[in-house]
Amino acid sequence: MSASSSPSAAAGPPRPRWRGRGPGRRPVRTGGRPGRASRWEGGLAVVTGAGSGIGREIARQVADLGGRVVVADVSEAGAAETVDLVTRRHGPGRAVAAVVDVADEAAVAALAERVAAEHGVPDLVVNNAGIAVAGSFADTTAQEWQRIVDVNLWGVVHGCRHFGALLAAHGEGGTIVNTASAAAYLPSRSLPAYATTKAAVLMLSQCLRAELAGAGVGVTALCPGFVDTPITGATRFAGTDDATQSARRRDAAAAYSRRGYTPQRVAARLVRAVERDLPIAPVTAEAHVGLLASRLSPGLVRALARVDGTR
Repeated sequence: MSASSSPSAAAGPPRPRWRGRGPGRRPVRTGGRPGRASRWEGGLAVVTGAGSGIGREIARQVADLGGRVVVADVSEAGAAETVDLVTRRHGPGRAVAAVVDVADEAAVAALAERVAAEHGVPDLVVNNAGIAVAGSFADTTAQEWQRIVDVNLWGVVHGCRHFGALLAAHGEGGTIVNTASAAAYLPSRSLPAYATTKAAVLMLSQCLRAELAGAGVGVTALCPGFVDTPITGATRFAGTDDATQSARRRDAAAAYSRRGYTPQRVAARLVRAVERDLPIAPVTAEAHVGLLASRLSPGLVRALARVDGTR
């Protein structure tokens, strides 16, 4: 665990105690009507990849429950749009934008220091930013592997190191949520690069959960399944020409749209997972069934992995 960001923990303004649940802790309620919102009121969340999709809805959900949000995204326009949505609903001061490429460790470290200095140590950190690459292992280039590992795995590592150090040093608990995927435990011939990075995120989350338990910091791996988000329109289909890639993106977006599982529902599941301090939080029905199947019938899961879902 890096301590590079720890000195800034003392520099930030005082913050309310986390109303969520860390390992072995009960929710803290201070004033007001008892209920879910009282656990989140006045807390601070940092959400990466919050300029669209699941990350945007997580930011909006936290704000709806009374929390403050640092909306971090590689897209300045996307982050600003999310902040605008929160501000129009709740007024100024509930959300601020931050531009960061999570693949850049120095940028993530600087973000952690800036958040601590300007807003205080976060109560909740959601390492959500990610990209997708589909296609066979043979068709996936070294450059495509490098980029997806940099964002999906190293981005989570950087967020856990620098924000995790803040939470552990501050001594008031909190929660880290890392967005993995049902692909973390469901192998697929069509998603070797994506599934590999998400499996690594799942294992990292479980290891980190054990390490940070003594500091009262919970760690949850969020595992969505088929969710209708903009990631389908940006997926890289390895080994295809531009026309084929465009067609497959359209097909994938249409299929996910027909599935009809919205980012808002994922955000609601995240809230429940944080409140219950779950180690693994499968989201959609297929994510729940897949997790059970991976434990009870791994042979069936391996057989299903032979199906090419990109065609």
